[in-house]
Amino acid sequence: MLDPTLAVIISIPVVLIMLSLGIPVFVSLGLTGFLGCAVISSWDQALIQLKVFPYVQSASYLMVVVPLFIIMGHFAFKAGLGRDVFTIGRKWFSRFPAGLGLAAIIGSAGFAACSGSSVATAATMGAVAVPEMRSQGYDPSLACGIVAAGGVLGILIPPSVILVFYGVITDTSVGSMLVAGVIPGFLSVLIYMLGLVFLSKIEPSLAPESVHVSWKERFVSLKYGVGAAILFFVVIGGIYIGWFTPTEAAAVGAFVAFVSMIVRRKTLESESFTSALKECFSSTVRTTCMVFIVIVGAGLYSYFLTLAQVPQMISMWVATLEFPALAIVAMFLVIYVPLGMFLDSFSLLLVTLPIMFPVVTSQLGFSALWFGILSTKLCEIGLITPPVGLNVYVLAGVVRDVPLAKIFKGCLWFVIFELIATAIIFFFPSISTWLPTSMGSG
Repeated sequence: MLDPTLAVIISIPVVLIMLSLGIPVFVSLGLTGFLGCAVISSWDQALIQLKVFPYVQSASYLMVVVPLFIIMGHFAFKAGLGRDVFTIGRKWFSRFPAGLGLAAIIGSAGFAACSGSSVATAATMGAVAVPEMRSQGYDPSLACGIVAAGGVLGILIPPSVILVFYGVITDTSVGSMLVAGVIPGFLSVLIYMLGLVFLSKIEPSLAPESVHVSWKERFVSLKYGVGAAILFFVVIGGIYIGWFTPTEAAAVGAFVAFVSMIVRRKTLESESFTSALKECFSSTVRTTCMVFIVIVGAGLYSYFLTLAQVPQMISMWVATLEFPALAIVAMFLVIYVPLGMFLDSFSLLLVTLPIMFPVVTSQLGFSALWFGILSTKLCEIGLITPPVGLNVYVLAGVVRDVPLAKIFKGCLWFVIFELIATAIIFFFPSISTWLPTSMGSG
């Protein structure tokens, strides 16, 4: 049997080496966790965990929300709701500097509020907004950066699968977590927009001049937002007022998105309704399986860390520190940035929260909602930073003539904007906690 502390120290470079070799995240974390359990406990104990862990981690009523929100996003995509919100943004913000870029951010936020997926948001806006921005003279790097960064709003603005996931693994109210993401989500949108206007002012060559659109065209364009508004109100409004539990809201939202898809069949263009429906279901199955297998792999590694008593050691170490409580939380959050460059959001939360969450909430006394929003914000940064920036790779698949390095370069400014938004939420916790505390009880 190996000393638990030594086993944990060895496991970290092992995971990094496996990831650098291109081995999938769930295999890297799961295999390391399994072997770690075996060397500090016994092979029998490790095999028992390998047998029961997949069921224990996935057999949760609340986890039903995951496939429901995913299929809701696919239905919303096929209904053209992302394109609709972008059209509204284009009409209302074209008179401002970098107006089309602002419209892309608004479109990303609007579609994020319908789908809860950063990848789906980046793919949708990449197909809709990037060609139009480039045709208007936007710098290709900036155009792609706007959309890739706009996509990360999908894991913060509810309905967000990541917020649901955080609530499940920390035993925090999922409904409260979803509602807690509303104001920070809109704050992020505002900072993105102000930052983009600032960029266009200091470097006018990045974005063309504003375009005038009549007030009549602006008000007429509002009709395109009806579907997205209804879907957002049904899901988040229903949870906030107390009409639905999160699982019920996800089911109702999926149905509303499905109805929108039926009503808007003309947006499918040459694709038949049957093939579109088949694609929605098959994509949902693939994505759901990916999420759950990552949960199992990363969960095994998390169990290994818990078995090695890493959370207890961290708690004891924190108790000896003479730093202010906020400084300790900031130290924890900084760790998310380098880890997010290598791990997907689900793996990152599964590995870190069993260690950090008890310290932040129980030992230091901070709000679980506040820490959840901050963790999610820093997971966002990992989606647009190399080498594993998932949104960038998705966008590179949509916009094939822009090199990957250029897209990462275009995202750099938005990483700064993300850090600014995170700092504001960090120093003003009520941004995350005020709205959930006013929720209806049903």
